[in-house]
Parts: sequence; C-alpha cells; structure tokens
Amino acid sequence: MKNSEISARKNEAISRGVGMTTQVYAAKAENAEVWDVEGRRYIDFAGGIAVLNTGHRHPKVIDAVKKQLDCFTHTCHQVMPYENYVALAERLNKLLPGDFPKKTIFATTGAEAVENAVKIARCATGRSAVIAFTGGFHGRTFMGMALTGKVVPYKVGFGAMMGDVFHVPFPIEMHGIDVETSLDVLDKLFKADVDPKRVAAIIIEPVQGEGGFYEVPRALMKALRQICDEHGILLIADEVQTGFARTGKLFAMQHHDVAADLVTMAKSLAGGFPLSAVTGRAELMDAPGPGGLGGTYAGNPLAIAAAHAVLDVIEEEKLCDRANQLGARLKQRLQGLRSDVAQISDIRGPGFMIAVEFAVPGSTKPNADFTNAVRLRALEKGVILLTCGVYSNVVRFLAPITIQDEVFNEALDVIESSIRECAQEAK
Repeated sequence: MKNSEISARKNEAISRGVGMTTQVYAAKAENAEVWDVEGRRYIDFAGGIAVLNTGHRHPKVIDAVKKQLDCFTHTCHQVMPYENYVALAERLNKLLPGDFPKKTIFATTGAEAVENAVKIARCATGRSAVIAFTGGFHGRTFMGMALTGKVVPYKVGFGAMMGDVFHVPFPIEMHGIDVETSLDVLDKLFKADVDPKRVAAIIIEPVQGEGGFYEVPRALMKALRQICDEHGILLIADEVQTGFARTGKLFAMQHHDVAADLVTMAKSLAGGFPLSAVTGRAELMDAPGPGGLGGTYAGNPLAIAAAHAVLDVIEEEKLCDRANQLGARLKQRLQGLRSDVAQISDIRGPGFMIAVEFAVPGSTKPNADFTNAVRLRALEKGVILLTCGVYSNVVRFLAPITIQDEVFNEALDVIESSIRECAQEAK
C-alpha cells in the first residue's frame, strides 16, 4: 500500500472535519519510533498529542492489557463493577495534590472529563456560570467548545455556544498581558457581566496545550485560589495534556503551592488506551446523585489495566526526572540556535513540555508560515512535529519521555537542521 492511495480513499470515506496533520499512515510503532505503510521510519515528537508519555507499546502496558484480555473486556462498571477500577481510583486519590479526602470517576475522553467536572461543579454549588481563559483548550463537545478560548478551527460553523461561559485573557507578558491585567479583567467581569455568587467554577490548564504551551504564572494561580475561596467558586485544573510526568512532576499543579478542587485528566493516563478521570474533593464528587455520572464505556477494564501499568512505569523508570533531563537538553539545543535564527522569539516550558515560538524577525508578530515550514521540513527528514498557539506559530515537542538517548539525539539533529534551513531560505 501507498500513503497516497490510502489518502485518496480517506478523502472519499471520511468527513473533512477530521483534520490531519500528516498523510503518513502508521503500520507499526515502538517507543518513540513509527513506521508507515511504505516502511519508512519516523521519530514521533507528537506522541498522539501527549498521549504516549510512556511510549508506543510499552512492554508493561501491553502485558497488563493482555492479561486483562484473558479475563474480560467489558461489563460496564455501572452494571457489573470490577476491582481494578476501584484500585485505580484509590491510587489517583492518593497521588493528586491536596490535603483533603478525594474521590474519582472515570470516563473515556478528555472532553468527557471536562464535561463531568462542570456537571459536578454546578451540582455541588447550585450555580451555573463557568469562567475559562483565552487560548485554553477543553474539548470539542459543546461545553468543551464553549470553554475553549480559540475560535479556528474548533468553533467555526457550529452556531451558538453554551451559555454562562465567560473568558478572561491568559497572561502572556511577551504579548502585552500580565497577571495584573488578567485579574483586572476578571474583576471587571464580576462587576459588569456575572455575579461571582453565580459562578460555579474557574477552569484553567496549568500549562496551556493548544494555546501555545504557556505556563500559568504562580502569582495568577495563587490569586485564583484566593478569589475562588472568597466567592465560593471551585477551581478546576485541566491536566488532560499536562498530567503524568510531562512537566517534570506527576501533575503540573505540583509546581504550585495551591491545590485545585477538581482535576481533569486523560491522554497519557492509560498509555494509548482511551481513559479519562475527574478527581476532586470527596464532598464535591458526591454531590451528583447515583446515575448522574458515568457512561457505557467509562473506565473500560482494558484501559484501567493499562493505567495501572503506566503509573508503575512512571515510578519505576523515574520518568519525572527523565522529563526534566530531556527538557533541559532540548532547551539547550534550541537556545543554541537563537543567535542564527531571528525567527525564534521564545523557548519555554517545564519538564519535557517544551515549545519554541516563531515570530517575524525584529518583532513579536506571529510567524505561522515559518512555523509550518519547520514542521514540514522535519517531516521530510523523518521527525513528526505538532504546531499550536492561537496563531499557529508555536512548535510543541511531545516525544515519549521513554525515548532512547540515541533516538532523541537523532531527532535533535533533525530539528536543528530543519530550523536552520528554513531560516536560511527565509533570508
């Protein structure tokens, strides 16, 4: 088979609404390497959009799933429950930041986790309004779209969004918005648009994913905690992309000295198997009545088994330390390009959640064309990259934290040469 042949079939069979970064069709994968249907090898710096922190087909994850396959694949936990669901909830309750009793529910996708967190917040508080941040991404369901702070491509053509959702500018100092500005807008929002006593929750990603890998300043997170406490608002941390060692800690909220009331997670929780979760204060999680939460496939036993293995791998292989080491090496390589590549405007990110932002030389004006050129050049050389940002001018690096040193070094060489070549051609 040829990639081009499958692509032609895809155009006839699949909605164009399913956007695709590449037309490279995967045939097999191992850790940080993928081979397409034509036999070409690629180094995966996308990780299924932050899903594969423990790599493709980690042996312990695959072994756990095979053992579960020999037992049963589905009963629906709400009909005939299973112990490993309970055990995983117990583990997450202990691991999540916050010195208070916690409870957990499982779902299937990150968007479902966000939807359930909002349901829980509304039920627990008796309020309806939710505040999110510009640039944030929270899913493609209607509530997820409403919360997401980016119009193209997520909201275009889908009509009116869910009501009682408000946005505050996310602080990005290089783009002229600081923490004080964000908090001032929030204060004005309370005075002009929504009574804080009607706000159920404020939701925020500790590091924005689709928005450009901007980290929440500690001053903002601390202020949000104080504002939430003052007005009886719940703080929701969306850890769907930041969770499970990506930022150098198991959860990104561990970089802050405050805890969220509810935390959503998914992506790398189950190492490539569909599983999401909401963990939060026990009294809040118990607010909905029986049957108010759940889903037919929520907490699928195969994914639950995979998640147990993922948590074991993160601990046994010290992936938080590994993330910090890899991130430091990547940042060092990118910093070494700054004197020769005028398009680099920023290099940032905690742990191995690193991004490089490109701008028009001599300014902070986003340079989406250059960014895409870098992505395409790297793809030609066998490295899969993803872009992000409201202006699509950021390359984000999401390789497995388990990537072998020799493969990592090979990828760094490709990334450097791709950026240098694109810069030279832009002169």
